[in-house]
Order: sequence, then structure tokens, then C-alpha cells
Amino acid sequence: MTILELREKRNTAWNAAKAFLDSHRTEKGTLTAEDDATYSRMEQEIADLGKEITRLERQEALEAELNKPVNKPLTSKPVTAAEKPAKTGRASDAYKDAMLSAMRSNFRNVSNVLQEGVDADGGYLVPEEYDRRLIDVLDGENIMRSLATKITTAGQHKINIAATKPATAWIEEGGALSFGDATFDQIYLDAYKLHVAIKVTEELLYDNAFGLENYIITQFGKALANAEEDAFLNGDGKGKPTGIFAKTGGGQIAGTLTAAIKSDDLIDLVYGLKRPYRKKASFIMNDATLASLRKLKDNNGAYIWQPSYKEGEPDRVLGYAVHTSAFAPTNAIAFGDYSYYNIGDRGSRSFAELRELFAGNGMVGYVAKERVDGKLILPEAVKILKLKEETASAKG
Repeated sequence: MTILELREKRNTAWNAAKAFLDSHRTEKGTLTAEDDATYSRMEQEIADLGKEITRLERQEALEAELNKPVNKPLTSKPVTAAEKPAKTGRASDAYKDAMLSAMRSNFRNVSNVLQEGVDADGGYLVPEEYDRRLIDVLDGENIMRSLATKITTAGQHKINIAATKPATAWIEEGGALSFGDATFDQIYLDAYKLHVAIKVTEELLYDNAFGLENYIITQFGKALANAEEDAFLNGDGKGKPTGIFAKTGGGQIAGTLTAAIKSDDLIDLVYGLKRPYRKKASFIMNDATLASLRKLKDNNGAYIWQPSYKEGEPDRVLGYAVHTSAFAPTNAIAFGDYSYYNIGDRGSRSFAELRELFAGNGMVGYVAKERVDGKLILPEAVKILKLKEETASAKG
């Protein structure tokens, strides 16, 4: 089944679910236990179709990348080997080949070329191509990296923030000027160490048919991305980045609900954010939270959740894009411009081998390390709506 067919099927299922919900409410505006179970199954089908659409979109993008021609057509005068600029350092093919050879030999076969990328903490810096592909994996798996501002730093990064703005005043012609006190704060992006370790059997390690490079990049990338996203959303700044949902240093609290969420609460959340930030604003919430929002209607009886009908576009609530994460808290919704969340990458990622730890089990261990920090530099750019903890469902 194609993506278009799945989208049409999801749209049909959504319309059927809305019609069922509207026609089976009791006089009290609720559903019977049997009807509630039926609607839940219909809603689950919609969610499953959405996941399948996302999966096929990723597959389509990957196939498009793999099907790119190896040899590009000539559009200019051919360049001879002598004229080609030679890649050096970690960008060179020699460094990449030496890294792969070292990994397959459990770092017993270490070429001198790897000394160009020795990490200060031990291990070897990954080739630049690996690092870009790791970044690609992090971007693809981590919603915050696609929404935030990324900065690569060699040391602690200082960001100046206007704490107060100068006040304006009307003066008479020839009158004396009045000076306001504009002050500035500074936010520092530091570097917290994050690592992930995997084990590979010696049989796979020495089997040239096994795609060791792609396997390690994918496994490391996904693990690092998940840990990063959790920290960028929930981190408390103690040994890890400060997340947008953090009590201190996170977004501003727009309100705390004491009852089930209503569509008016989301409208208040949207317009509680200052207009300049609403231009690029979007929602971040848990999947379970979005499931409850699908039942909400506005004052005109229209559902506030609009499923995406166009490939590559997210679903929307009140016209704003919705991003879901398994790491987002179930008792809060964020709305804001996340470009004001700054991610600081300190240097490059590195690989190291664990020579003896798993030797008795016939396995080889590898560790990937990175140093990263993240902070919301303008808390007013993101609003947080706290939900009632025990709310299991929502009313329109």
C-alpha cells in the first residue's frame, strides 16, 4: 500500500471516528463503556496508520539516498588526479580506512595516520564522514536537534542576553535626555560527557561481509540521540543539559490545570506566548497526550487536531505543528519557538575500544563519546502548560 493510499485510509478512518463519537454520545455527553472501547480501537487504528506512514516516508527517503547515481555526469572540464585537492587529516580516505582496519582488528592494527585524531581522553576521533553521518542520525532521531540552534565550540561558549531593555521617553525640544539602564546577562554552554557502549562478537568483527561501519554508526547514533533528546527535554542541568521542561532554566509556566484539559486551555496557551515567538512556534508533547487532544473541539464544533495530508508535514493543533516524543512528560505540553534552545557540541565524537573487558566471552566492546550541552537562552520563548496529573482523558 502506498503512502498516498495510507493517508487516504487514515483520513477516512478519522472521519469515521469523528462521526462515531458525535453519534454515540449519551445525554450526559459521554460514551458507554462499550462505545468507548470501540472508539479506542478506531483511534488506535488511526495512530497505527500514522506510524506506518512515517515509517514508509523514512524508507522512501533512504531509498532515494541509496539510489543516487554513483557517477555524476560531467558538467565541467575533467580534473586530473594531480589537480584534485587532497583530503587531509580526519577527512582523508586513509584515515577512514585506518579506522575501519583498527576496529576490525580490535585496535591491534593501528596505523600511524590515526595519531592525527587522538582524543585527549583516550581513543580516536571518528573520521569526519562518520561524524557527519552520526550527526545525520542524531538529527533524524532527535526532534530537538531539528528544532534547536546548534553551535560547535572548542571551549566554553558564552552567550550574551539582554536582561533589561532601555526605556524610551518623549522629550521637549531642547530638553535633557534621560538614560535607561540596559543590563546584560550571560549564559554559558559547557560540555557534559555522554557515552554509549556496544558489544560485537569476534566472528562478526572479522567477517568482512558484515557491515561493521554502518552497524556501529547506526547503533551509536540512535543511542546517543535518545539520551540527548531526553536531556534536552527533561534534563536538570546537573551533569547533563537543561531541558525545556526543567523546573529551573526551562520554559515559563503558562498555567497549571486542576481539571481535564479543554480546547480553550490550548487557545490560552497559544496566545499566552508573545506574538514574535508564535511565528515559528510549535507544540511538543507525549504521544499519550496527543491521543487525548484528538477528541477536543473548538467553539464551532470543529476538531482542533488536523492530521497531515501532505508528505513530510507534521500533524497540527490549532494550526501549529505538533512534535511528539516518547521522552516528553505526560503531564505537560510545551509551545514555543525552540530555535532559542541552543545546543553546544564540543569538538568531535570519538571511538575507543575495550580490549579485555569482554575477552573471556569472545566479544569486543566499543565506546562512543561526545561532549554536549543545551540550554534555553530565552525562557519566555517557550510556554509550558502543566496538566492535571490524574487526567486520563479529555473532554471537548
